[in-house]
Amino acid sequence: MNGVVAVTGATGFIGQHLIATLAREGIPQRLLVRRLPVLPAGSFELVPGELADKAALRRLVQGADAVIHLAGAIKARQRRDFFRYNARAVQDLLDAAGGQARVILLSSLAAREPQLSDYAASKRAGEDALAAAAPSGRWVAIRAPAVYGPGDRETLPFFRTVKLGLAAVPAGRPGRVSLIHVADLCAVLAAALVRPPASGVYEIDDGAADGYSLVEMVEAAAAILGRRTRVIGVPRPLMSGVAAMQQILARVRGRPAILSPGKVREIFHHDWTVTDRRLAEFLGFRPGFDLVGGFADTIAWYRRHHWL
Repeated sequence: MNGVVAVTGATGFIGQHLIATLAREGIPQRLLVRRLPVLPAGSFELVPGELADKAALRRLVQGADAVIHLAGAIKARQRRDFFRYNARAVQDLLDAAGGQARVILLSSLAAREPQLSDYAASKRAGEDALAAAAPSGRWVAIRAPAVYGPGDRETLPFFRTVKLGLAAVPAGRPGRVSLIHVADLCAVLAAALVRPPASGVYEIDDGAADGYSLVEMVEAAAAILGRRTRVIGVPRPLMSGVAAMQQILARVRGRPAILSPGKVREIFHHDWTVTDRRLAEFLGFRPGFDLVGGFADTIAWYRRHHWL
């Protein structure tokens, strides 16, 4: 990979890890930024702007060999906001690129079930926009499951509650989930730059064939933290009530809340395991972290930085 790679979402949790991964590979990068990011040693060009700024998008992709699109919304106050950042932004980026750059879209396993939530529907719409607009052989969408690792604030509450000796899980939920450590996900994205797979939508995870139950995740975290943790099942009606209250508070405060009726439907969905192994097989990907190793690495980072 000799040319410039354009990256959106570089200041986010995954983005910070990705630009460090690409920098270690000696890949020059051009980053769309709203604020000055923490940059590792490497070759970087910064483009001030955001996803809604079409002129900034044109500057970002001009002359780039490839684009990795990470930016998007995981919470929003209204359905249209999800679609603005997870679907319309993909189209705007493609329009700016004009078919001149390969595009790698980081999607979500939620896109597999678009009927469950506005978030899931918007992620699927982003994939559809990519498939419809990008030239044949020049695009790939990678559906990631839950991503965790050093610096992640979204999964931090899970580890904090386990440390306190109490963990809430959906009551009566037999479903299982796949996971991937952020370092492994970034390794996959970097590998897909060097050895592009055929255009299409792929899934990736840490290789655990049947994923994990939430109880298994709690037990793994508790063992690393040296805690005895009580698992409490939360009934769906109670979680739905909490989601409704959070949405009311979100409207009052003017800030989106992560828990919504759609998110509750996602949480109680029976199967979030990865079954598509094509990308891992094509890239020869071997994850560096399993559940225990990944949780240990994450917890160690939280402790060093006094987050946990």
